[in-house]
Amino acid sequence: MNRIVRKFINEAILDGKQAVVVGTGKSGLAAARLLDVLGARVRVVDRDESVTEAKLGPLAGKAELVVGPHEKGHFADADVIVLSPGVPVRKLAPVLEGVPARNVVSELEFASWFIEAPILAVTGSNGKTTTTTLISEILEKAGRRVFTGGNIGVPLCEYLLDMEPAEIIVLEVSSFQLQNCLRFKPHVGLFLNFSANHLDYHADLDEYLDAKLHLFSRMGPEDIALLHESLHPLLDGRSFTEAHIEWFGPTNRFEAPHLLGEHNRSNVEAAWQAVKRFGVSEEQAAEAIRDFRPLPHRIEPVAERNGVLYVNDSKATTLDAAEAAVHAFERPVRILMGGVWKGGDVAKFAEGIKGRVAAVGLFGGSREILEPELARHFSVTWDETLTEAVRRQAGLAAPGDVVLLSPATSSFDQYHNMAERGADFKRAVEGLHD
Repeated sequence: MNRIVRKFINEAILDGKQAVVVGTGKSGLAAARLLDVLGARVRVVDRDESVTEAKLGPLAGKAELVVGPHEKGHFADADVIVLSPGVPVRKLAPVLEGVPARNVVSELEFASWFIEAPILAVTGSNGKTTTTTLISEILEKAGRRVFTGGNIGVPLCEYLLDMEPAEIIVLEVSSFQLQNCLRFKPHVGLFLNFSANHLDYHADLDEYLDAKLHLFSRMGPEDIALLHESLHPLLDGRSFTEAHIEWFGPTNRFEAPHLLGEHNRSNVEAAWQAVKRFGVSEEQAAEAIRDFRPLPHRIEPVAERNGVLYVNDSKATTLDAAEAAVHAFERPVRILMGGVWKGGDVAKFAEGIKGRVAAVGLFGGSREILEPELARHFSVTWDETLTEAVRRQAGLAAPGDVVLLSPATSSFDQYHNMAERGADFKRAVEGLHD
């Protein structure tokens, strides 16, 4: 437990204050635990009526649990309201009427009040987890003591409660987390790219971009904003930070044999530009980058059968991510797509993959959105399940082809998450007969 947390406890800053935590996911429960330690009265609310006291763990019987539709009375007495990342504040607007906006914060914002170590934060529509993990591996191999978390792994509130202090805090941050940040301030902020995404959560692209830019809004001239060169049209002439701005793009500076595609050359360069601010040498970075392997479900080779390579890119939940995956290969690609639609320009996507895609195998949801445009340019089939789509494309593939699961959608039509979808793809590939 760090010095600032102890200060809050010793000075009873939150003693007796009413805190409301919205959501019972990992982040929400970590925030509830921290609020309890700080002396606040904790109420946890969740729309899911199946949530029971057991979900609260050590807070069961101590924190108040309210399930079912949110009501004004759940929030009217709150001194602070902490939102889990998956809770859109605009959908709470009717029940938050009269509550000062400064009282409503994300778990990331709340935890950041207690952080003393410099923060290195990574955002973007695609590639956040790979880049964040690569940054942490470089720093750790260079001998730095690092905490890695935020939108991946361990919530920041949990770090404050249960982990040894780190020299550097490396965070993946999503638009969900950033939208309700007021004072969150990294020393280095990294914006990898921007494309249509999460339009099932945000009202529109402008709201989505504004949320991303919250990352930089409290940074000062002593801080560094690293921005991908593709963001020039969006950000040139726009006042969004007082940080020192530097731009980056793909380079061949480092050998990264396990990270395929131009987008990963950008991610590698971004990681280098970030870590060198913390005293890492180019030689130290090069060694870590050379050894780094892609995370599961991110352009992950699964098997090669009869000359056909099967690749799991289940994490590609946007059209831009799927296009980047297609361009990672010099071989003809048979791309598997389908799931819950999150937005994007299918016609632009089709133009971007022409000449590289041999066929499109659709499965599950979003057929009505994807098929009309893609069928104008490619051979398109549809199967109800991913396993059926894998079998079909395996039967049609020629030696030298790539069968690529890069769905460009979320997984929630048939799976609990993208990892479950990726695991199903692997099972389907394992079930193929040579």
